[in-house]
Amino acid sequence: MDISVIVPLYNEAESLPKLHEWIARVMAEHHFSYEVIFVNDGSTDDSWSVIEQLHQSDKAVRGICFRRNYGKSAALHCGFAAAMGDVVITMDADLQDSPDEIPELYRMITEDGFDLVSGWKQKRYDNRLTKNLPSKLFNATARRVTGIQLHDMNCGLKAYRREVVKNIEVFSEMHRYIPYLAKNAGFTRIGEKVVQHRKREFGASKFGLNRFVNGYLDLMTLWFLNKFGKQPMHFFGLVGSLMFFIGFVAVCVVAGMKLHALSHGVPAMLIGTNPYFHIAILMMILGCMLFLAGFLGELILRNSPSRNDYLIKHRLD
Repeated sequence: MDISVIVPLYNEAESLPKLHEWIARVMAEHHFSYEVIFVNDGSTDDSWSVIEQLHQSDKAVRGICFRRNYGKSAALHCGFAAAMGDVVITMDADLQDSPDEIPELYRMITEDGFDLVSGWKQKRYDNRLTKNLPSKLFNATARRVTGIQLHDMNCGLKAYRREVVKNIEVFSEMHRYIPYLAKNAGFTRIGEKVVQHRKREFGASKFGLNRFVNGYLDLMTLWFLNKFGKQPMHFFGLVGSLMFFIGFVAVCVVAGMKLHALSHGVPAMLIGTNPYFHIAILMMILGCMLFLAGFLGELILRNSPSRNDYLIKHRLD
């Protein structure tokens, strides 16, 4: 099979027939063998009924229906697991992504050798204040942290080599950083294509401004897991040891100042009432706690069943 199109959706019943018709027309024009996997993320409208009707009329349509709303990452995770095409295309169900982009995305994967191609909605029709400007700041931060030079990392329209989607785990709200997940898994040929952005025809956006706060926190989580996930002691042990050392030196300085004052008969503040003494002790305690956190992390990691999971690119036996 040439292409799997994965469409996560939540309350998009009005858009689905038109989207399906559009995808089917593009596939027929270019003679692709394909499947369309609609992942219904706990919709409360008639989305699942529409998907069932589409499946009855076109066996290339497959469907997955969650019992409740789990989020886009969960929908993509299940869609990736079910995909059978050599190239996997993801797109949103709101008709803002154009299926006409599919042939070129497919070509970039199969002929240009990219592992992943992300869309870039260079000209957008969203609200500039609430979406465009925060999105630019978000993407600038993501480029800085991940080292991946994409203008629109969170674009829903992406193409993947099948090996990519089968070797990454999309969880929590990490769908925003799939290129970073792919890079961490060793798939470094990541490209970008300017794609058309269309105005929403039905309904309203399901995402609020809180996605930018959550996105920043998720980015920090991914950065930490990638850098220290296999060696937690390298972070917690280093920071903890440094804090303990600074605190210990500070305690010695406070004690030395007290002894120097007493030896010269100079009145001096009691050590117990000296604020610097308490700050130094606090740093020593925090240093010990961080060191123990790293030690416990190492113990947990050594007992993890995935501690020796490595992605193998080639093997000769």
